[in-house]
Amino acid sequence: MALLTQEGLLFLFRWIHFLAGVTWIGILYYFNFVQGSFFAETDTSTKNGCIQKLVPRALWWFRWGAMLTFISGLLLIGLTVHQAGYEFLSTSWGVLILTGALLGTLMWANVWFVIWPAQKVVIQSTSQVMGGGEAIPQAAAYGAKAGLVSRTNTLFSIPMLFFMGGARHLSVQVGYDMDFLPLVITLGVIILALELNAIVGQLGPMKTVKGVIVSGFALTAVLYGIIEFFV
Repeated sequence: MALLTQEGLLFLFRWIHFLAGVTWIGILYYFNFVQGSFFAETDTSTKNGCIQKLVPRALWWFRWGAMLTFISGLLLIGLTVHQAGYEFLSTSWGVLILTGALLGTLMWANVWFVIWPAQKVVIQSTSQVMGGGEAIPQAAAYGAKAGLVSRTNTLFSIPMLFFMGGARHLSVQVGYDMDFLPLVITLGVIILALELNAIVGQLGPMKTVKGVIVSGFALTAVLYGIIEFFV
């Protein structure tokens, strides 16, 4: 059976990666493109009811979709390198997949270590208010932080998907004796600067749905241009 071969195992992990990724990114887009606008327009009672009953369910699929995507992605890269050797990381596939993997890893970390902890405070505060108690004073700040990081994940998702798909379907010409350090430093500085802004910065152009989409395509063009320049 084809699925019982090493290539079949690689396919199964890729299939799981796709399923989990669609779940994760689909809910990310729901939060940013649908729920946020709805919450801004609806009445307080409806919003609080959604935060108490709907948001926790969506966040469960959101965070575990992210986890399964992350784990299956690591296994995919590990199995591919095991089959082809570490030198495969210095090919077009390696350059593109590792760029996408860096973005995806930061997105996963944002979900588990920033967005989810912040949203737990917001949900707890809303539940206390709905039960006749007092709101948690820091809840609004936690909600704003989760919102900024979620917008940053949406920004990252556009180039992340570009490079993940490009690893198998878009070939860049990598020189045999290429020095990868300048490329790694340049990409790292840009991506980590955006991540730092997510932690301590402001929404800026990502304040609107249109702004985050346009910014995502612009970031994709910049990162791809940098790769083509250095390779």
